Parts: sequence; C-alpha cells; structure tokens
Amino acid sequence: MVDANIISLLWSYFENVTLDATVAPSDIRYPTDLAILNECRENTELMIESIWDKTERVGHKTSYSRDKARRRYLKVAKQRKARKKQLRQSIREQLEYVEKNIETFGKLLTQIGIDHLNDKHLTRLMTICEVARQQRTHYENPKASIPNRIVSLRQPHVRPIVRGKVGREVELGQKLALSVVDGYVFIEEQGWNNFAEGVTLQASVEKYKQRHGVYPEAVLADKTYRNRENLNFCKVRAIRLSGPRLGRPKANVSAIEKTQAYIDNCERNMVEGRIGITKRRYGLDLIMARLTTSGEVEAAMNILCMNVAHLTRFLLLLLRNWLQKAFYDCNFSQLIKT
Repeated sequence: MVDANIISLLWSYFENVTLDATVAPSDIRYPTDLAILNECRENTELMIESIWDKTERVGHKTSYSRDKARRRYLKVAKQRKARKKQLRQSIREQLEYVEKNIETFGKLLTQIGIDHLNDKHLTRLMTICEVARQQRTHYENPKASIPNRIVSLRQPHVRPIVRGKVGREVELGQKLALSVVDGYVFIEEQGWNNFAEGVTLQASVEKYKQRHGVYPEAVLADKTYRNRENLNFCKVRAIRLSGPRLGRPKANVSAIEKTQAYIDNCERNMVEGRIGITKRRYGLDLIMARLTTSGEVEAAMNILCMNVAHLTRFLLLLLRNWLQKAFYDCNFSQLIKT
C-alpha cells in the first residue's frame, strides 16, 4: 500500500512559478544569400530536367552554361572573406540565373500542365519563387526590412530569431515559452516566429490555476515580463511579480526587500538550469526534424523525457526513504522483543 503522505507530496500545492523563454535551434546550414540562391539555381535546374522529356524539347534547357554558373559561384564561395563588390556581383548573377529558370519552368508548364508536378515539387517551386522575390527586394534596397524571410530552402518555416546572447546573437529555430513548477517544465507557447515572452505571462498564470486550482503566490521572471499590464494583472489577483519596480529605482531599499529579491533570483535559476539540461542532455539544442509539426513534437518530447527523469528520481527518493523507515522500524521491533 502506498502511504497517503506520498500521494499528498505528489499532488502538493506549489506556491511559485518560474517563467522564461528559449530557442530550440534547427539543423540547418548557416544561411547566406549567395548559398541560398545557388541552392535555388540547382533545384530549378533539376526540376527542369524532370519535365523536359514531357515537353516539345525546343531550344536549350537553360539560357546559360551550368558549368560556368557553378564556377562563378565557387570562385566567391571558396574565398575566406570576399570583397563586398565581388560578393554583390555574384549574388546578382545567381539571382538572374534563378529568375531565368523560373521563367523557363513556367513556359514548360504551360505545355504539359501543372498536374504533372507532385506536391513536393510544387511546394519547392513556390518557396523558390518567394526566395527570388525576397532576394530581389533585398538586392535593390539592402536596408529594407523583409518580413518572414526564408533562410533555408529545405525548411522554409525556420525564421531568424534575434536573442542578443553572447556568441549567439541570432538563433535559427523555434521559440519556446516555458514555465517551471517544482522542477517540472511546461510549454506555455511554441512557435517558429519571434514573439515577446512578456505577453505569455497572463496565459501561463491562468494555465497554472487550471492545473493546481489556485493562483501562484509569486511569479519569478526577468525584466521582460514586468510591464504595466502584467503588473496590474498580478496585483488584482494578489500575485507577487519578482523584480524591481518600473521607473526610477527607490533611494532607500529595506533589508527585507533586498533579501526577497536575492531569494527570487536564486529560485529563478531553476528555469535556467532546466533549459541547460534539456539542451545538453536531451537534444533540445539541435532539432533534427525537418517538418514543422515533427520539429515541434521533437522539442516537446525532449522536455517530456526530462520531466519523466525528474519524476523517476523523485519516486526513487521516496522509495528509498520508505525502505529506510521500514528497515529501522523492523530493527526497533526486534530489539523490543529481545
């Protein structure tokens, strides 16, 4: 029989919830404009080859020499640090090759019909057209902002996420908003586009109430979460939001407030540790799946495995304590009989 105290410990009420966000990088090559355009050129050449026998086969497959286009690309790509003028010229050449191939492929499709393309080729063609449009806009106006910029032809859903971390200013993958309660990690929001983690606080607190039946006593988070909306939300529900107040700092801070801030910072390290463990031990630092849904499932499974391991250690600790208690009680009863 399982002791009632063990069950109460398993379903105990946790007072604090810790919030933070991280990025699960995808397994893609570091993106450069020249490399992406070269990949688009090679893909369009293969797509033209696949339908060439079904057409009238009039003229040349491509309006340029493929070997020459390949050599022009390698001449710049193999350099340790190409000059800006030379790099820009090579980008223009590869972009023109891609645009010519798209035009040629469109003419061939008018002869045989779009029904001869499968879903994979059709999706790849749409992605290449979007890459060519974005690269043309960037080439003509380098300072213009390009929303939903494609950085990988095989994984067009991956977006660059600016994090500002040391050594990783920009990460390529999916962003996760996480909450930690007593060492267990929950995914509050998951997506491939960048989002401000501060907007997830209210939803995370409401989910905490659904799981445990009450609001948390305190929410431990960094300064990103401390905006006026979140402060008012927590104030109405009598929830303490960690961190300094908005505006000018206090001239005199009491010893109690300093101690509370120090304790909050120490407890908030839990979420940083859980993120590090998930990335180093369970593979969240490199998502190998290519599809959108499979990548999200892989990231969720990594966190699930970590939670299962944490629960297993907790159960083993309870079992060890129960066995020790039973062993000591048995020895004590034998001593009384003797």
